[in-house]
Amino acid sequence: MDIYRTRKRTTNTQRSVDGFFVQSPNSVRQSSNVVGKKGLSGQSSTRRVGDFRGTDGFYNAPRRQPGVGAASAAARPGRPRHGDAASSRVIADQFAAASPVASGKPGKKLRGRKAKAAAQAAGLTKRQQKKLLKQQKKATRSRAKSIFIWSSRALGVTLVLVLAVGGVLFAKGYLQLKKVFDGTSTAAGLTAEVDPTLLKGEGDGRVNVLMMGIGGAEHDGGDLTDTLMIVSVDPVNNQAILFSVPRDLWVKMPNNYIANYQKINAAYESGKYKYLGSTDQSNENRKAIEAGFAAADSTVERVMGVPIHYNALVNFRAFRQAVDTVGGVTIDAPEQLYDPTMAWENGWSPILAKKGTNTFDGKHALNYVRSRETSSDFARSQRQRAVMLALKDKVLDLGTLSNPVKMSNLLNAFGDNVQTDISLTDMQRMVAIMKKIPTSSVQSVGLTDDGNNYITTGNVNGLSVVQPRAGLEDYSEIQAFVRSKLKDGYIAQENAKVSILNGTFTPGLATDKADELKSYGYNVITVDNAPTDDYGTTKIIDLSGGKKKYTINYLKKRFNVNSVSNKLPESIVQGTAEIVIILGQDAAVTTQN
Repeated sequence: MDIYRTRKRTTNTQRSVDGFFVQSPNSVRQSSNVVGKKGLSGQSSTRRVGDFRGTDGFYNAPRRQPGVGAASAAARPGRPRHGDAASSRVIADQFAAASPVASGKPGKKLRGRKAKAAAQAAGLTKRQQKKLLKQQKKATRSRAKSIFIWSSRALGVTLVLVLAVGGVLFAKGYLQLKKVFDGTSTAAGLTAEVDPTLLKGEGDGRVNVLMMGIGGAEHDGGDLTDTLMIVSVDPVNNQAILFSVPRDLWVKMPNNYIANYQKINAAYESGKYKYLGSTDQSNENRKAIEAGFAAADSTVERVMGVPIHYNALVNFRAFRQAVDTVGGVTIDAPEQLYDPTMAWENGWSPILAKKGTNTFDGKHALNYVRSRETSSDFARSQRQRAVMLALKDKVLDLGTLSNPVKMSNLLNAFGDNVQTDISLTDMQRMVAIMKKIPTSSVQSVGLTDDGNNYITTGNVNGLSVVQPRAGLEDYSEIQAFVRSKLKDGYIAQENAKVSILNGTFTPGLATDKADELKSYGYNVITVDNAPTDDYGTTKIIDLSGGKKKYTINYLKKRFNVNSVSNKLPESIVQGTAEIVIILGQDAAVTTQN
């Protein structure tokens, strides 16, 4: 009896001697020799593996049949193979492991010499061996491809997560930036190739930001701007200066909400509270904040004589968080700062800073800039400017700008505790300019620095105040000094040679106007009388061939001149002047008024 003779299909599953399930001839014809969904387990009720019609029971399966053992896959229909039942079992057993297709476990297949030895032991021909090795290589490539696909997908998921986190940080940062920098107006000095007619007057070529430091709602008098500082940037020549405004300066308020005269540090709250009609230190009402900005700007402009383009209101919390976020600031203290009134905020130590190098965290930096009981408000202004410069270096440092965590923390500090009327675009432009300016070249100036004597202390109804040396509300000396420091960038860049001639019968008019122009940074080279004194209106003659357009624009506005000539009267010698001004009687009237 042939041990491979197929048997009649019964209810119970039948097995051949070698353990493979077989089918009846009828079922073979119906199944077309394909593998069921259960694979090689033989548990499918409708399909069986193999069509064992040859004498040794091994014939090649259809080419598209998946999952068939390597031995049967290596044979061709109608051709008897070597070996008997035992060799068949060897093939089945050895190549269930040797063939990745049969075993279903590519990682455990036989390789190289082992695979060749197993094939020879199984009695396979060289052709069958080659076919088997080809299957193995194909399976290896398939596995490598699977690993690559899995790795690619894993990398893709990682990238998606990174981009998602980065997107969240970007969105968060953008929203915080928009929350802080939501201004609408733009200083002319920040635009490229500024049209001279857009500049309102001398100083408008600079960008002046009024920095105001307040305690905030958690402090008494939380809206009093105990820090007042003008950060003035020259975008034309890439220069900057910090100018302190004395907080105790006794000035007339732009409104009489609290009192007609107050210290200048009350200007912001005066405008804000008048808008609200009540005292509210929350700084959440945008319109009220803008009213406070307007009041502070008009007061500072009247005192200092320069335009204020933007405002920034920073409370103590933002200051502390900003210093902590950038890892602290390092200050070179000119002398020891001893203040027992603030010891309770300094670990009960009255020494707030030692002479020499000090590195402060946010809390100690704030103590350093707030202390004034054992020094003066003027010394405190110097300390504030020093800390501002140190903070500027840290904030604009690449280690901060490229660190998403630091930037996020910085924006969080600013977003909740800083109010400005600067637009995001303008702020980006200002940051780009400030990064070009080394801290060593940033000037730090105050009205009471060594050699400066423009204000003096006074007393009003028992209140210690600061007043102009020239007298109450007389800011002429202060303004001349400030303008000499905050020169317009375009005037400085063009540096036009200007001659001023008195064409009136008013003595000293040319000298007075020359001094005024010099205070704005004009390069006045000649002061003299015109050949005649019968000029009714002021004349401006441009001898530069149109090269000094910004200077000409400023002079036209200052002297209210509509048209400019390019030819001198025959009786006047040009010399080296590039612009000649002949003063008329209208200039004398303006001076008298």
